[in-house]
Order: sequence, then structure tokens, then C-alpha cells
Amino acid sequence: MKYSGHTSRLWALVIVLLVLVITPFLVWGEWFEQIFDLQGTKQWLESLGSFAWLGGVALLISDLVLPIPGTVVMSALGLVYGWFWGGVASILGSVLSGMIAYWLCRMYGHRAAVWLAGEKGLAKGETLFQSERGGWLVALSRWMPVLPEAVACLAGLTKMPWRTFITALIAGSIPLGFVFAAIGDLGLNRPGIALALSAFIPVVLYALAAWMLRKRKS
Repeated sequence: MKYSGHTSRLWALVIVLLVLVITPFLVWGEWFEQIFDLQGTKQWLESLGSFAWLGGVALLISDLVLPIPGTVVMSALGLVYGWFWGGVASILGSVLSGMIAYWLCRMYGHRAAVWLAGEKGLAKGETLFQSERGGWLVALSRWMPVLPEAVACLAGLTKMPWRTFITALIAGSIPLGFVFAAIGDLGLNRPGIALALSAFIPVVLYALAAWMLRKRKS
């Protein structure tokens, strides 16, 4: 009970981040979904010629501030490039998006975070994100709607160790990128299977990565 007030202030920070992420979806989400459906996104990427992959990466990065349907973009990259290279471009976009959110919040968001959560409230967040649990949260958040951006920002605000963050980010992004690119490439219409796979595989990948990090430290 001693830290209940600090926990409440930490939740205030989390809620503010979620509101900032969700608001564009509520305001413009339907419009963006109509423009960036699978075929529309594929046609737009193909109009860029040899830079289609770069356009896909840019869309995935812009998902930080715009309601871009990221999994649709990944599937469109699979349609254009096939599951492997489409997956590589999807992973690149997902990883860069997470890195940018992390560093922007780490470099410029600390004062606002302290104002919302307080020093002790933010310290509770640091305890979470600087432990192994924080790595799991980053890895598993990549396949969840809305959460990837908010979690990456929280990781930056709480100064999560860079090595742990990037390891978890990559572990979560790899299955997500390849699975949805494969859906586009193979013309599958079973996103539930993709979500199940992209939820399970990060667990395996990050468990392996965390084990290797512990081995290096010992």
C-alpha cells in the first residue's frame, strides 16, 4: 500500500500514452483502412517501382503517428516481393519504428514522464522495464494492436537497457514480419492463424535470446 499512489501515477502515464496512440485510430482509422486495404496498398507500393520496399518501410514507421494498418502493409509487401523479401522489409519497418519510438521518448520525453508519473512512479516503471519482464513485454507487444508503439515509448521513458530492448524488439518483429508477408504471398485469408503464430514464436525467440544474454554475462 505504501506505493499505491506512485503506481496510480505510473498508470496515468500509461493511459496518456494509450490515448495518444488510439486517438488517431478513432479519428482517421476508417479512412486509412479504406485507402490502405490490401489491394490498394499493393498498387501504391508497385507505383514506387524499385523503391516499393522503402515505401512499405516508411508506412510501417509512420504507424507511430498515423493509423496505418501495419499488418496489411506487411501482407502487401509479401504480395509484391514474396514471403522472404517481403518479410525482411516488414521486419525492417517494425524494428525501425520501435527504435525511433524508444529513442525519441528516451531523449525528449523524460521531463513529461516525470511530470505525469512522478519520480517514484517512474522508478516503478524502470523496475519493470529494466528487468527481464520488460523484455518479454516488448517482444510480445509487437503482435498486439496499439500496444507496440506505447510499449516502445514506455521502454524509452524508463531507460530500458538498449541491448535488452533491441533483442526483444527483433525477437517480436521477426515472426510478425514473416508471417504476415507469407499471408500476402500465399493469398491466405486466415489472420487468426497468423496472430497465433506471431504470438507463439516471439516467446521461443526471446527465451533463446535471453538465455544467450545471460550466458554472456556469466
